[in-house]
Amino acid sequence: MLGAFATIGVIAIVFAETGLLVGFFLPGDSLLVTAGIFSTAAAAKGFGIAPLSLPTLLIGAPLAAIAGAQLGHLLGAKVGRRMFDKPDSRLFKREHVEKAEYYFEKFGPAKAVVAARFMPIVRTFMNPVAGVLEMDARRFFVWNVAGGVVWVEALLLLGYFLGSKVEGIDRYILPGVFVVILLSVIPIVREVMKSRRSATAAPKGRHHAPR
Repeated sequence: MLGAFATIGVIAIVFAETGLLVGFFLPGDSLLVTAGIFSTAAAAKGFGIAPLSLPTLLIGAPLAAIAGAQLGHLLGAKVGRRMFDKPDSRLFKREHVEKAEYYFEKFGPAKAVVAARFMPIVRTFMNPVAGVLEMDARRFFVWNVAGGVVWVEALLLLGYFLGSKVEGIDRYILPGVFVVILLSVIPIVREVMKSRRSATAAPKGRHHAPR
């Protein structure tokens, strides 16, 4: 039962991270690798749970990633700049939007949509940015499908391979998951620290500005 709930949970989190702006902090990369590991009998047995369903993940998770990105693109196209013109808050930073726009302009629409899948935070904001910048809906769908499938399947299968081939994987899984989560969180922490430094520097700059 726990394995089935965990499988559904992974799919739901993948959708939230790619489709909802508030989902940018969710650990998509580490979650997919971990889900792949726990879909093997050896890893699941070590923790006393039923394995996650790999076939369900291989079908459901890419669909969730694609659907989430489509929702983001639709919001960007329909709501436009109003969605991004609000002031910074704990859950919204203009820097995230600007970074997505930077990669969109640097790589071009197609490459940016695919490459963003492998960039924490950027993969959440790239989809609405593509909508705001009027990327053609059909073209976005094609590259969204390509990026979503490659990202999800690669990380799931990497986790499954590690779970199947590494002997005694259950002994290493917690440290391994910790390392993967740490690597995923580093860019987020860096962004938060950068925003705090900018917020602290701004009042000082106004204070010392000549009248």
